This record gives sequence, structure tokens and C-alpha cells, in this order.
Amino acid sequence: MKGTSEEPTEFSVKAIRLRQPMGEFFIASIPFRRLVEISYFDVRRMLKEREVEEYLGIQRPLNKKRVEELGQYVNTVDASFPTAVILAVEERCASFNKDTGELTFRNDLAPDGDAEPILYRQIAKVLDGQHRIAGLEHYSGENFDVNVSIFVDIELEDQAYIFSVVNLAQTKVNRSLAYDLFELAKARSPQKTSHNIAVALDRHKDSPMYRRIKRLGTATEGRVNEVLTQAGVVEAVLPLISVSPIADRDTLKRGKSLSRPSSEEITKAPLRGMFVDGRDVEILDVLWNYFSAVRARWPSAWANTGQGAVLPRTNGFRALMRVFRPIYVKLGRSGIVPTEAQYREILDKVQLDDADFTVDRFKPGSSGEGELAATMLADMGLTPKQHSLL
Repeated sequence: MKGTSEEPTEFSVKAIRLRQPMGEFFIASIPFRRLVEISYFDVRRMLKEREVEEYLGIQRPLNKKRVEELGQYVNTVDASFPTAVILAVEERCASFNKDTGELTFRNDLAPDGDAEPILYRQIAKVLDGQHRIAGLEHYSGENFDVNVSIFVDIELEDQAYIFSVVNLAQTKVNRSLAYDLFELAKARSPQKTSHNIAVALDRHKDSPMYRRIKRLGTATEGRVNEVLTQAGVVEAVLPLISVSPIADRDTLKRGKSLSRPSSEEITKAPLRGMFVDGRDVEILDVLWNYFSAVRARWPSAWANTGQGAVLPRTNGFRALMRVFRPIYVKLGRSGIVPTEAQYREILDKVQLDDADFTVDRFKPGSSGEGELAATMLADMGLTPKQHSLL
């Protein structure tokens, strides 16, 4: 690395020095471009050298899907990263001036002794926040300051400890709770519509899913038949109305109208046109009538929510949602609201009886889900990729 043509470079930011039991660190705001330029992620080396790799797992590569989602998110109208990105910087690359309150970062191209040079792009090691930083590489705006916590000259052992605490000990937000919060949003969005549909299916006494959905992902006191999670229902509805929920939410949040769906969008999301037109109640009717037909076709199996049952529980629900789209396509044009009787006419072709919907016939997990969906489609003479709606 020695002999690089890179020029000495430094910059300063205002910082606050904090003291906590582990030691000193700084909090500061760094413009996103600077942060992208100076940071790197090397958790494999950090963990391996302290023999905790087996405990924490080997290097966590960037999750491409997560980066794509965050790259889209940072360009939305209300994007925000309020929690800190955590960085580790060697002492030779950082100095704090207590008189001015400035923390100065610099590369080190001519280190003393046998130390390796530190290039500008290697100044800051990311302990937490790699996906946020990678997502910011896609930011198309001018200003996006990032809250950072900077540990200077921290031991590798302590770096590994911080990594483990942040990534293993922190409690993740329940997905059902996260979707429930969309109810508070004023603007329409695919997430809010899907949430409202899940709530309506759970609340109304005549609904085929009455009191069967765990609203916040955990059991509701006084209920005994909650076999589905709100997140599971929402995430099954979303792809029926949107191919890009984040982009749709941002468009609507900006007060703009969604464009008419293309034939390709309709193929992927058959209820897309209804969502664009604001026909949320009719989207609910489409699904309400479908599951009412399922309930009428297999009344005993649908009523059985106990252990060993399949049809009304997660595996059965997922299989039914996989089957829904080909059935809807078979029934006609996009935007129609099929009646319960129309669904029933197709479901009557399925040769399964109520007693067949057990874990002995359809094993728990994705294999049983797939087998149930495939069996139903074969009996109905349909394929998973039924012809597009036109």
C-alpha cells in the first residue's frame, strides 16, 4: 500500500465528547457524501482476530435487497435515519480540539514504523450502519446529514463487543406493530390500505376471519382463535396492489397521483388498478368474498383452528393466497369484484374434503404450503402463472 498517489486529506466536524463506562467517544453529524467516502466495513477480520466469529457468525455480507430498499427509502420525501451509525477510527486518523469542539479526520499516508498507510476511504470502520451507508450511495439529493458515534482508538475486542451488543442483543420491532402504525398516517399508501383490510377482516362479525388475526403480532387477551398475524396478512395483500410499496407511498405523500398501471404491473399485482383508483373498500370485498367462499366450501376445516389444523392457519392462508391470483385471473378482467358464488364455482372443483386439511397430509412449513397450493391449482385446472388480466 505504501507509495500511493493519494494526497493528504483532512476535514473537521463539530463534535461532542461523551464519557461512559466503556470510555470516551464522540457524537457528530457528517454529510452523507463524506461518510460514504471515508467508511468501510470489516466485521470478519474484527471478529476473527478475537475468536468470537463462531458466536457472532462469520462476516455479514451486504444484503442486496436491504440496500435496494434503503436506496429507495432515502429518496422519499420523509426519509430519516435518526439513530447513530457507529464508527471506529484509529487515533492517528482523528484528533479532537476541545477549545473549538472540532473533531478532525485525516488519512495517514506516511505512518511511522511498520504501520500500514490508511487511505481516505479507510478512515472509519463501520461497526453498525453498513446498510444505511450503502443505501445513501443511491441518494440523489444534496443534503443528508448522518448522526454518528465515533470511537477513537478503541481496542478490537471492544469493537467486537459493540458489534455483538448492537446486532444480537437489541430487540427488533414487531412487524405487526410496525404495520399497525400505518393507521396513524394521513396519506394513503399500499401499507395503510393493506393494514386497513387486515383490521376490517378481523373486526367485522360477518368476516370469515373474525377475531382470527393477532393485531400486534401477539395474542389478544380474551381471544382463543388468533391463528394469523397482522404482518402475515398485510404482507400477503401488499403484492396484490403494488409492485413498489415504498415508491407508491412516497408519491402519495408528495400529493401526487399514481399513474395508471401497465399490463405488466397488472400481471404482477392484479388489484393494482383498484388501488390506484382509491377503491379500497372494493379490494376488501374481493378478498372478503374469496375467503367467504373458502369457508363455505370447507366449513369444518375452516372452523378448526386447533393444533394440527391447516386451512385457517398460516400454511393454509399462504397457500390460499398463492391460489387466489390464478382464480381471480380466471374470473375475468382486472377491477371486478367477484361474488362468493363465482369463487365457489371454481373452488368446488378441488377434490379435497374437510378431513384432508391436516398436518399429516400437508406438512408444516413451505413444503406443505406448496403442496396444498399445487394440489388445489391442479384440481381447478389452473397454473400459478395464469394469463395476465387485460
